[in-house]
Amino acid sequence: MRAIALEEHFTVPQLAGRIDPEVVRRRGYRPRRLAPGAVNPMELAAEIGERRLALMDEAGIGMQVLSNTGPGPDLVPGPDGVAMAVAMNDHLAAAVARAPDRFAGFAVLPMASPDHCAAELDRCVRQLGFVGALVNGTTEGRFLDHPAHDALLAAAVALDVPIYIHPHMAPEAVREAYFGGIEPGAARTLEAAGWGWHSETAIHVLRLVLSGTLDRHPGLRIIIGHMGEMLPMMLARADEVFAADIGHLRRPVSRTILDQVWITTSGIFTEPPFLAALHTFGIDRIMFSVDYPYASNMKGRAFLDRIALAPADMERLAWRNAAALLRLPS
Repeated sequence: MRAIALEEHFTVPQLAGRIDPEVVRRRGYRPRRLAPGAVNPMELAAEIGERRLALMDEAGIGMQVLSNTGPGPDLVPGPDGVAMAVAMNDHLAAAVARAPDRFAGFAVLPMASPDHCAAELDRCVRQLGFVGALVNGTTEGRFLDHPAHDALLAAAVALDVPIYIHPHMAPEAVREAYFGGIEPGAARTLEAAGWGWHSETAIHVLRLVLSGTLDRHPGLRIIIGHMGEMLPMMLARADEVFAADIGHLRRPVSRTILDQVWITTSGIFTEPPFLAALHTFGIDRIMFSVDYPYASNMKGRAFLDRIALAPADMERLAWRNAAALLRLPS
């Protein structure tokens, strides 16, 4: 069966390498512990060609929608960050042009220069043919509900493309308070894929709801990964506990999320969280993803092959929902 994966990553080492290492360290990037014989994910992320395509073919993945991973222009304010975003997007556009039936692109934006984000998104969609943008968590402590990002959200609505909110490392004060004081490797994982990434992205979505940002931009479409970043299990509780405090909003919390948020399976390949997502968001709002190179294409394919869905629903999960949302060839 055809499969489209849309939380799949790339990097451009020659561009990311220009960022001040101290800035990278302060943002929370720390070396990953690799299993013996394992390939560094950043090495895999840097390659958009035969090796990547072979791994996709092995797992029966027809298309990856690519987005930047690792240190990027969100760490670089001013003209240098804007130029880095332009260069990364041009690099990605060239890779997509070499295999347009296998790759599509999410724009990387100069989030540290919010006044320039809307223009770069517009260029990426109209000139480069990208299908949206991916934003890595907070920028300098700001979530997307900050007024500085309103023009970006309006541009996404006008261009009719989604914004993928991807997890990022916590701001330094949060890192110290929540994840400090324990063994460094365990702390890094707790802050990241072990818990912190997912709770932060859920908070990001809830802030967009509770601030009224999604009410102000009802045409804005948001994507989040990792089986909904803990939100499926919390939707009913959110409606209950927020009921007395959302008179300023047009819709209940869960209704707003279900109206404007899509979720992917990225990196989570077990049935219980999938069933929670299915029962809350419904099959039309869930899309297959792997999280390459941080997760295995074959593990993602094994998950697709293992779950029990009607054929039409399996097609929705594997590729039809993504093709419809991103207007990819079907």
